[in-house]
Amino acid sequence: MTTNPYNTNLDRNPANHQPLTPLTFLERAASVFPDHTAIVHGPLRRSYAEFYARSRQLGAALAQQGIGRGDTVSALLANTPAMLECHYGVPMCGGVLHSVNTRLDASVIAFQLDHAMSRIIIVDREFMPLLQDALALTEMTPLVIQYDDAEFTRPASATDAQDYEAFLSTGDPNFDWLMPLDEWDAISINYTSGTTGDPKGVVSHHRGAYLLAQGNALTTSMAKHAVYLWTLPMFHCNGWCFPWTLSAIIGTHVCLRQVRAELIWTALADESVTHLCGAPIVMSLIITASEAEKRKLDQTVQFFTAAAPPPEKLLADMKTAGFDVTHLYGLTETYGPAVVNDWHQDWSDLPPTEQAMLKSRQGVRYLPLECLDVLDPKTMLPVPRDGKTMGEVMFRGNVVMKGYFQNPTATREAFAGGWFHSGDLGVRHPDGYIQLKDRSKDIIISGGENISSIEVEEALYRHPAVEIAAVVAMPHEKWGETPCAFVELARGQILDANNLRVWCKEQLAPYKVPGQFVFMPIPRTSTGKIQKFILRDQARDIAQNVTADKTFKAR
Repeated sequence: MTTNPYNTNLDRNPANHQPLTPLTFLERAASVFPDHTAIVHGPLRRSYAEFYARSRQLGAALAQQGIGRGDTVSALLANTPAMLECHYGVPMCGGVLHSVNTRLDASVIAFQLDHAMSRIIIVDREFMPLLQDALALTEMTPLVIQYDDAEFTRPASATDAQDYEAFLSTGDPNFDWLMPLDEWDAISINYTSGTTGDPKGVVSHHRGAYLLAQGNALTTSMAKHAVYLWTLPMFHCNGWCFPWTLSAIIGTHVCLRQVRAELIWTALADESVTHLCGAPIVMSLIITASEAEKRKLDQTVQFFTAAAPPPEKLLADMKTAGFDVTHLYGLTETYGPAVVNDWHQDWSDLPPTEQAMLKSRQGVRYLPLECLDVLDPKTMLPVPRDGKTMGEVMFRGNVVMKGYFQNPTATREAFAGGWFHSGDLGVRHPDGYIQLKDRSKDIIISGGENISSIEVEEALYRHPAVEIAAVVAMPHEKWGETPCAFVELARGQILDANNLRVWCKEQLAPYKVPGQFVFMPIPRTSTGKIQKFILRDQARDIAQNVTADKTFKAR
C-alpha cells in the first residue's frame, strides 16, 4: 500500500487541531464586542462581557459541586437569561445540559431526571411545585437551585432550595472553563415526546451544536448584531441551537417569558426584532391580535416555522403585516431544523396559490447536513423524484444525534443501513425538494388505499373559515380506517360539517374525504405541535359511540 505523502509527518497537534464547540462563540463575542447588548429581558440589559462572566461563574459554581465531564445538569426554566446561561455554563464545566419541557407532567419529568441521572436541577420559581411533585417520584435526589425571575410577579412561597444568584456568586467569573476533550463529547440531552412508550434521550455533541449554530446563521441570513425574539421554547431542541447562534453573530437575545400577542408586538417594535421562530399557532397569535395590541414595524421580520405547512391565507396575512416566512424542518435527533425551503427569487413572481404550494414543501438540506434523501425503507434505495412516490425521509451527517441515551436497541434501529430514519413519509420533487406527506404512524389505510393525513389537512386549510386542522385515522367496520377531521375555526367563523364535507369533495378523491368532522379546540404541545395521540383516542371513542350510519358517509 502506498503511503499518502500528505499524511506523513503532518500530524494533528494542539496548534492545528482543536475540538469544535459553540462555547467559543461566546468567548469571542465577549472579547470583541464586550459592551454590545447580549440579553434583553424586560428592563434588564446585559452585555456580552456580563453574559460571559456569569456563564463562567455558573460553570465554576457547578464544578465546585462536583459536576464534571459527563455529569447531567437539568434546567426547568422559561425563556429567561438563566436558561441562556445554562447553555454555556453547564458545558463549560464538562457537564451535559438537560432542558426540561415545562409543560410535562410530574411523572414524565421524574422519568427523565432518573434516566439522565441528573445531579443538579435549576428550576424557575414558577415551576417549583411541579418539580416537587416530580422529585417525590424520583430515585435521584438532585441538588435544587431556584431561579427567581423578576418578570414572574406571583408571590413567592417558602422553599429550602438554594437561590440561583447566591449560587452564582460562589463561582469565579474568570473560571478557566473546559474545552471538550473531544468534539464528539455530549453537550446536551433532549427527550422525545414518548407518545408510544418511554421518552428517548437524544444525545447531541459539541461538533453538531457548533455546526448547526453556524448553519442557522447562514440559512436564516442573520447579519451581525441581529435581534432575535424568543417565542420558541429554549427547552425545545436547545432552542434549535439559536442560544449558540446568537453569540456567533454577536446578536441580541430578547427573552420572552410568556408568548402573548401584546408582548410579541411590543418587543418587535421596541427592540427592532429581526428574527423569530415558532409554530403556525404563533403566527396566528400575531395576526389575530387586536388593533390596539399591534404596532407599526419599521423592519421586515424573518419568521421561521417548522411545523405543519402554514395555510395560504396565513402566509398572505403575515406578508402584509411585514413578516417574511420560511419553512424549516427537522427533529430533535437533528439538533432542530436541518432542512430549509430555500426560496428562489423567481418564485415570488408566481400567483399566490402556487407560491403557497411551494412554501408548503420542507425543502433541501441545511449547509451542515451532508445527506438528505427519501428512501424506500425496505430496499434503502432512493424513490423516484416524481413528487408522488412516497418513502421515508432519512438524514446522514454531522448534525445527526450521537444516539439514544442508554438505549442501544433504539439507536441501532434509528441508524439501520447507515442512515438516520426519521419516521416521516414524504416525496421528492424533480427539483430535489422534499415534501412531507405523513408520519409513518399517521398514514391512514382505508380499503387498502393509503391516505395522507397531511393532504387532507391541506384541503381543509384552504377553507377560509378553518384556523387549525388535524386528521387522524378512525376505525371503520367496512374500510378498516377512514379519516376523521378535527377542526378549530377561525375567530368569528361559523361552519358546519355538511358544508365542510362538500368543500372536501371538491378538493379530494372521494375515499379521502373525512367520514367525521369534529369542531373543537385542537390540543397542542407547548411548542405548538398538534397532539395527534389525543385525537386518535377521541376518534376511537367516536367510532365506538356513534352508529356507523350516522358516523361514516358512503364514498
